[in-house]
Amino acid sequence: MRILSIISGDYGQRHVDNIRAYGPRSWHVEVWRAPSVLPPVIDYPEDYLPDALPQSDLILSFAEHRGVAELLPDIVQMTGARAVVAAIDNEAWLPRGLARQLRGWLRDMGVACVTPKPLCSLTEMYYDQGRGRRVAYHDPYIVEFARHFGRPAFDIRVDPDTRAIAAIEVKRDAVCGCARYVAENLLGVEADDAEEAAGLLHHHFPCLASMGIDADYGDTLMHVSGNAMRDAVAEQVKPYKRTPTITPGNRVA
Repeated sequence: MRILSIISGDYGQRHVDNIRAYGPRSWHVEVWRAPSVLPPVIDYPEDYLPDALPQSDLILSFAEHRGVAELLPDIVQMTGARAVVAAIDNEAWLPRGLARQLRGWLRDMGVACVTPKPLCSLTEMYYDQGRGRRVAYHDPYIVEFARHFGRPAFDIRVDPDTRAIAAIEVKRDAVCGCARYVAENLLGVEADDAEEAAGLLHHHFPCLASMGIDADYGDTLMHVSGNAMRDAVAEQVKPYKRTPTITPGNRVA
């Protein structure tokens, strides 16, 4: 699969580095660094695009500027891409109205587009757009990407005697690499403590999703992302956690 990643800063660079390090060897990943300054309205996209971009199957937009979304239809035409993943880890970079327009523009071009919010909500079947708003999609290129990167998924083995985590396989990493970091640091942690530890490790990585309150969740995207990480670990260690019991005291007449 030929992938073009669009970045504009350290947020996107970290994603690209992780994809190149741990994605399938058959993937060919190119990078275009978008202009750091763009006008509020882009009338002539060609003024901000290079003369040529590599032919691609999938475009990953990790840009930290809302103006890049307006360039994506032209980038699709230049590259021949058939699918686009436009991350929303900060609504200032891709507001919901512009994301809706982008999906419409690309749909009219016959190009699949998903806008996962946060990026680590992406799976092979759906992505999230807010609390209780799960969007299904069907595209082979995005599915292939989401097999490896998106919503964290683990296969955790717990020692039945010590109830400590003995081995962890990362079945799907977060695009930024956070799930792999969490897995490396959970080895030896007791099942009872694993969920909380996963949440702390997520913040220590650190997650770069927005810390402002997002209107679609009523929470920060960093917190939403952290909950997804905790849930993925909690599901795996649940059979090994102690079930607290309460012994009632003696009744006093």
